Amino acid sequence: MTKTSRFPIVSPPTPQKRPVFDTHHGIKRTDEYAWLRADNWQEMFRDPSLLDAGIRAELEAENAYQSKLMADTVELQKQLFKEMKGRIKEDDSSVPMKDGPYAYGSSFKLGGEQPRYFRLPRDGGAEQILLDGDLEAEGKAYFRLGGVDHSADHRKLLWAFDDKGSEFYTLRVRDLTDGKELADQIPATGGSGVWDAGNDGFFYTRLDPNHRPSKVLFHALGQDPENDRLIYEETDPGFFMNVDGTRNNQWIMIGINDHETSEYRLLSASDPFAEPRLVSARETGLQYELEEGGDIFFILTNADGAKDFKIMTAPASDPVRANWQELVAHEPGRLILSVIGFKDHVVRLERKEGLPRIVVRDRANGEEHLLSLDEEAFSLGLSGSYEYDTEIMRFSYSSMTTPAQVFDYNMRSRERVLLKTQEVPSGHDADHYVTRRLMAPAADGELVPISLLHHRDTPLDGSAPCLLYGYGSYGITVPAAFNTNCLSLVDRGFVYAIAHVRGGKDKGYGWYDDGKRAHKMNTFTDFIACARHLVAERYTAHDRMVAQGGSAGGMLMGAIANMAPDCFGGIVAEVPFVDVLTTMLDATLPLTPPEWPEWGNPIASADDYRTIAAYSPYDNVAALDYPPILALAGLTDPRVTYWEPAKWVARLRDRKSGHNPVLFKINMDSGHAGASGRFSRLEEIAYTYSFALKVTGKAQLAEEPLKLSICPL
Repeated sequence: MTKTSRFPIVSPPTPQKRPVFDTHHGIKRTDEYAWLRADNWQEMFRDPSLLDAGIRAELEAENAYQSKLMADTVELQKQLFKEMKGRIKEDDSSVPMKDGPYAYGSSFKLGGEQPRYFRLPRDGGAEQILLDGDLEAEGKAYFRLGGVDHSADHRKLLWAFDDKGSEFYTLRVRDLTDGKELADQIPATGGSGVWDAGNDGFFYTRLDPNHRPSKVLFHALGQDPENDRLIYEETDPGFFMNVDGTRNNQWIMIGINDHETSEYRLLSASDPFAEPRLVSARETGLQYELEEGGDIFFILTNADGAKDFKIMTAPASDPVRANWQELVAHEPGRLILSVIGFKDHVVRLERKEGLPRIVVRDRANGEEHLLSLDEEAFSLGLSGSYEYDTEIMRFSYSSMTTPAQVFDYNMRSRERVLLKTQEVPSGHDADHYVTRRLMAPAADGELVPISLLHHRDTPLDGSAPCLLYGYGSYGITVPAAFNTNCLSLVDRGFVYAIAHVRGGKDKGYGWYDDGKRAHKMNTFTDFIACARHLVAERYTAHDRMVAQGGSAGGMLMGAIANMAPDCFGGIVAEVPFVDVLTTMLDATLPLTPPEWPEWGNPIASADDYRTIAAYSPYDNVAALDYPPILALAGLTDPRVTYWEPAKWVARLRDRKSGHNPVLFKINMDSGHAGASGRFSRLEEIAYTYSFALKVTGKAQLAEEPLKLSICPL
């Protein structure tokens, strides 16, 4: 286990115990730290100055404590930040995407924290800056841009911002002829909007006080937002809602969903006063998505037992379920992830045998072809196009050793044009690195994929430190993609590994089902199996392994800390969802009702209560010799509220044995995503990496510049 001498002896904060009790299904529970939750949390998310002084004092004491324990890494953090910043092209720019007379893109200026949005004539010419994020962020401790969408007539820009970290976005409209803001300003939105066909108004979602997108409204430019027309209101707090449009500007689509059920309502973009039409009523377990196709809709769905999804079509004039016709049949083990429709082609992104691929289909004759790719493990992104009537679609490619590449692809001629390769200003030689894909045997016989990266010179005799990253919830797959941060670990001899545990869709939809609700324990045992496999294969040793995960991946960190503390030399839990049972028992919290399909409803079901209680990290803290643990949070986070890690840390310190410290760093100016600027975020990563280096005995400063390169967060 990690030596405690790596941290100075400093007395940690000891929050008071003020026990409160609850009883559900005849089971009584005690929570001695419930008081750390602010009674006025809704108001505080909008105005952090309203935080109770006693709670603020506790959080500030935590920051002071971790600062003392990490004081000897300050210079290392600076060095790490410099390295990671050196891999970023500071004035980087996206490849502009064509739309009518213009091409639109985004860029950064030297030293800039926030993106700028620009356009230029379609075939080249002078740039026009439409929105400068750095200018908008001036004087604000926190600032994040939301959606940015130009109108179809190219005369106006609809954009959103959040300056609290609470994810209540304000919508604004900018006149692109003179760059001035219109008077229209709408607070408390979901962060984006959709223009109507006349470009004289837009649709948007309004968040309720509990941060749920409960209403879709239409705002006519120049009118009082108080008079905005209600298009649809969702009364079930268990469902998310969004509003979107189509590239041919024909339809407005209201999507309503939880984690296993979906529903769509449609209205014409040219008639914002029409009543939205129901496509297929919500039916528990039935999922579907709509994609434009001219006179038809393409429908991606799991209907009729298509667990890994199939593609249907329906007439746009009447796309009810009775009119759905099969286009691409269900194939078990081939998970269709997304579909994009064009005038003459339809493109799908799918995953088979754990790897993504892109398939292009000719709409006239049904002929399909697969885009060929070379590497053993890689990441694909399907960007599509602003335009519908085009033969060109855009995609991106990378691997853990190959910098991101952006291609335009002609769907008819099959010509592929490389538009951009990610620049690494400080240098990157892929030959210095090795990427592997391993299969770790789980206790029930399943094989859990591991993607890993290490320097070619790293000894594989069990002496190397390792950072093992995991997530494993909501069906999210962590891609084996290129990223310019983790080589600050890899260049110092680390093995960087991603555990593709159940709860994601890495091996199909069944991989997700086997890691949720009653099967959630598989997520945790898979991660532990990956850790043990890496040790058995002599990539590392248990006392040299640091586990890392964030949000639901932070819950994973809390669970494996309780289940196998001796497997790890350190644990990093970012915005960790660790008080699962308490949160799922509180229907007033922003995300609780929509989360019940993922975790279970412990209010209604005694079985769900017991299932969650068996793994909820906060409820299972025990007198164990935990490794050093670092928890990170944001004060105004509406997704994983700050009091979850605050309570968890307090209980860990109170109950654990041994002398390893538990650190808690809370950003008092941010929410779920951490710091808002690109360089501010690098400072947070540098801090996290310095902890990993410290607990593995690798915290010394580099004596000479490292040969720099790449990997995922």
